[in-house]
Amino acid sequence: MAAPAAAQTAVDTPEVAKAKHLWSKSPHGRMLERILPPAIEPQGLPDPSSEGAQLTARYCVQCHYLPNPRMHSGVKWKPVVERMVWRMQGKGNIGELMKEMMAGIRAPTDDEIETLIDYLEKHAQKEIAPEHPALKSTAGKMFSIACSQCHALPDPDQHTAREWPVVVERMKGHILWANIVVGSPELRTIPELDTGRIVTLLQRYARRETGK
Repeated sequence: MAAPAAAQTAVDTPEVAKAKHLWSKSPHGRMLERILPPAIEPQGLPDPSSEGAQLTARYCVQCHYLPNPRMHSGVKWKPVVERMVWRMQGKGNIGELMKEMMAGIRAPTDDEIETLIDYLEKHAQKEIAPEHPALKSTAGKMFSIACSQCHALPDPDQHTAREWPVVVERMKGHILWANIVVGSPELRTIPELDTGRIVTLLQRYARRETGK
């Protein structure tokens, strides 16, 4: 199974290379490959030399591409990690199939689980408040629909007006990869994605640059 081109922009770590090899041999490899987009490499994680980042790269890539800690808000990471560990242990709602899929997968120890949770909570997404005025417009609805498909809905204050176009363009690439909003007409979300309007909205409520 060949990895998508977007996943080949950097040299794979031994963990990622091993995971891709296992996927290529697994009858479930195509499904595992589609769980998450190849959005971040281990060296792109926050504080990449920390134990938490190393554990994230070691364990998470066994089953799917590496998750960005900003996929979830801080309060959601603990149950997510616990659910993933449960699956790594061969448990889950698909019985024997889960045991088959997790054959050869290593699960973290209790101490490692705590380190993982602490790390992911520390670098989690700063989620937008439900009452934020950015969500009240048509563009806000589009922003909410598009961005919440893949991660917690971000607070516009996390980036400056100059930074947001780059961030949105990168996210657009992930959505195109997943073929969720943009792609075959029958798969498109209503309202159809208009990243220009989303960028304008985010820039309106963006963090002011220092000294300006």
